Amino acid sequence: MKCLLVADIHYALPQYDWLVGVAGDYDLVIIAGDHLDVSSLVDCRTQSLIVEKYLELIKAKTRVVICSGNHDLDSRNDEGEKVAQWIADLGARDIISDGGSFILDDALFTVCPWWDGPKARDAIGQQLAADHARRRDRWVWVYHAPPQNSPVSWSGSRSFGDSALLEWITAYQPDMVFSGHVHQSPFVREGSWVDRIGRTWVFNAGHQFGAPPAHVAIETAVGEAVWLSAAGIQSVRLDQPLERPLPRLRMPPAWFLAPPAGADQPKT
Repeated sequence: MKCLLVADIHYALPQYDWLVGVAGDYDLVIIAGDHLDVSSLVDCRTQSLIVEKYLELIKAKTRVVICSGNHDLDSRNDEGEKVAQWIADLGARDIISDGGSFILDDALFTVCPWWDGPKARDAIGQQLAADHARRRDRWVWVYHAPPQNSPVSWSGSRSFGDSALLEWITAYQPDMVFSGHVHQSPFVREGSWVDRIGRTWVFNAGHQFGAPPAHVAIETAVGEAVWLSAAGIQSVRLDQPLERPLPRLRMPPAWFLAPPAGADQPKT
């Protein structure tokens, strides 16, 4: 399974154009939150409608999975907590989003919303507990914020990670967590795009301006993840212990340029 991870696009349409162009090279495209930009001159309702069009274009080429981030919130639940209703509604359009789960290549994917208060946080805890009971050979979470006290949540001056996520990772030990939120982490001293907590690999591609966005490509059959950004290319083997500093590559590995195994099969 060949996966692409991006996050924090923040309504950068050239980055969405790039995603549409490369989507067919992957079995799965994951956008881990902050699709919109609350500081944009374009109102959030208009932004969400345009992003939905891009998601449909990506879905026409491959599977697409998205979760909400703190910039995506447009409504409130009955406790007054902010939620991203427009993302929750995408489930009716066969786009896997907040609160959803699915199985692909014997991996269970759990997609979690951004939480703004105890009701939404507790709902995520219940969601993870329910999916733990049916986990497969691999269990993958999509969750906008990275865990607290990790290089993938380090801004250069402090951790902006999620303490609840760290507790859940410690309790359940999923195989991988795909996140974003902390833009600087891969680019600052003592930060990184990848971490390992117990048996769990955690990824945060980071944020950069222009196209392409910083991104992580993962090939589970090979057992390797590659980070590509304006700062260069790094890789990590998923079947070996995490050792720092991470190696820098002149070129991506051969599998990165190869089409996905199911390229000739229609996506569902």
